[in-house]
Amino acid sequence: MTTTTSTSTAIDAPAGRVWRLLTDAAWWNRADNGVLDVAGTIREGQRVKLVSELNPQRGFKLKVVDVDPPRSMTWSGGMPVGLFTGRRTFQVEPDGPERCTFTMAEDFTGPLAPLITRSLPDFQDSFDQFAAALKADGETARDD
Repeated sequence: MTTTTSTSTAIDAPAGRVWRLLTDAAWWNRADNGVLDVAGTIREGQRVKLVSELNPQRGFKLKVVDVDPPRSMTWSGGMPVGLFTGRRTFQVEPDGPERCTFTMAEDFTGPLAPLITRSLPDFQDSFDQFAAALKADGETARDD
């Protein structure tokens, strides 16, 4: 079984600028994006710990498993031997030199996914908040 939540938004900013924000843990920690804290380095092979407004008492340990700058990145976490796995993908698709589309999706898979996902909150508002923050900051940031 797979459960998916996703969001997408057009951003009037170069894909490279949006990518820089997306891979900057300091941005995650200061933006109004539904995330309270990200600790770690957002680079392929590295681990990050994410604390969301949806569940401030719990941090999620995730691995940055795949990065294709400046277009896509995947984070993964879950239980051993694939009993339950969450995979969050981030995509930045250029729509010209000064515009791009950002998409974020989360898939939950594994034999325990039906049981565990019933206890998870709805991520949609949080995903939409994240995309809106990335759009707002991407459109107002400067490339220095």
